[in-house]
Amino acid sequence: MAARRTAAAGSGGDTESSPPDAPSPQEGSSPQDASSPLDGFVPLDELMPWSVRPLRTGRSWIGGPDPAALRARWERLAAAEGAEQERLFGPTRTRTPHTSVAALPGQSTGTGRFAREPGDCPGPVRILHGPFDEQWLLPDHRLIDAARPELWRVADGQQLFAVEHGYVPRSAGPLPLSVSRLLPDGHSPAGRPGRIRPLYRRPGATEPNLAPGLLDVVRARLGPEITPEAVLAWALAAARPSPSGCRVPLPADAEVWAQGVELGRELTRIQLRGARGGERPRLPGGRRPYVRAALPARPTEIAYDAEAEVLIVGDGRISPVAAGAWEFRVSGVRVLELWFTRRAAAAAGAAAEGAEGLAAVGARGWTREWTSELLELVSVLTLLDGLRPRREALRSRLEGVPLISRDELRAAGVLPVPASARRPASVLGHQEEGPEGQFALL
Repeated sequence: MAARRTAAAGSGGDTESSPPDAPSPQEGSSPQDASSPLDGFVPLDELMPWSVRPLRTGRSWIGGPDPAALRARWERLAAAEGAEQERLFGPTRTRTPHTSVAALPGQSTGTGRFAREPGDCPGPVRILHGPFDEQWLLPDHRLIDAARPELWRVADGQQLFAVEHGYVPRSAGPLPLSVSRLLPDGHSPAGRPGRIRPLYRRPGATEPNLAPGLLDVVRARLGPEITPEAVLAWALAAARPSPSGCRVPLPADAEVWAQGVELGRELTRIQLRGARGGERPRLPGGRRPYVRAALPARPTEIAYDAEAEVLIVGDGRISPVAAGAWEFRVSGVRVLELWFTRRAAAAAGAAAEGAEGLAAVGARGWTREWTSELLELVSVLTLLDGLRPRREALRSRLEGVPLISRDELRAAGVLPVPASARRPASVLGHQEEGPEGQFALL
């Protein structure tokens, strides 16, 4: 049996949920080393030039895996007064109970000072908290240090977000880049946080976030039917990690391109988990994971029996679980183990050692929803790991294929990318509420 690993059930929340602002992967570093094996690859920063830093919440209690706990925390904070409310709030330089801010785009929350008029609890929204971890967030701008409103403006049912994973040398994991239909917070489980790159600069899947002229060059070389989503699919399939951010080869071979796009669309389908009219990820009969022994109310440990293909959660048992799902890592961190650790801490709640303040509010033990989510996550990771041979085959084919070079992109006027393409769209077709109920100008 694999060594048993103890979850951090007493952490009182995910203290890593507020990464510091990170500079662009390209800032302060040369585009590529002369001896790099990635010579000839194009930085993702030049293909999808508009990128946004990770969210910085400033306080871990506003997010988590249990929406009921978030509502309970809000109610306790709203009922408190004076110094007690200040203590529970957790003031920072940019947010205190006396800060007035603009509303988050698309969210109907207060814009006045929380201490004076907290209002009703906003409905928690589903977000992606780091790779493959769908959690909840209280979408109130008064509580979030750096919410990145530009992301909220373009988040709709047609948007896709590419998320670069934090770079960790020699242990980056199988996928340096992932895709989400949920608003991602950009959290990295280890290493330097990556960037968030929306596929579209405006709502309604309009104005693709691609270097101006890039589609014209790619269509001329590879086929007129190529779409922005095909470019993203190719990047998902072919991107390679580097210290300066993901780098993407652009093949001058239509057959190789089609192979990569097909693979990238399968990677996208799995990660979207049934959104946009797709099917939820499901393993074939006989390989679907099931609960064989009920999970306890407050599990503290998770382990894996490779021989029996059993995931051991406290006294609970889930099988079959492929070794590829258990060993699936991002930025060197095992995804299943980190996912469990966060929920073990939330399930412990006030019982956790060191838990205090709002982070200890609202615990109700391990939920049935988490068990369902765990089963689906096992399926997602198993399916993604199953695509590894196809990704390796694509990588091998690329070694003998001519690439669309950066010199060619320069000659076509695609590079250098104009500064305007690195900024969000400045004018949108709606008004937004500013501080203290005034309208904000965009």
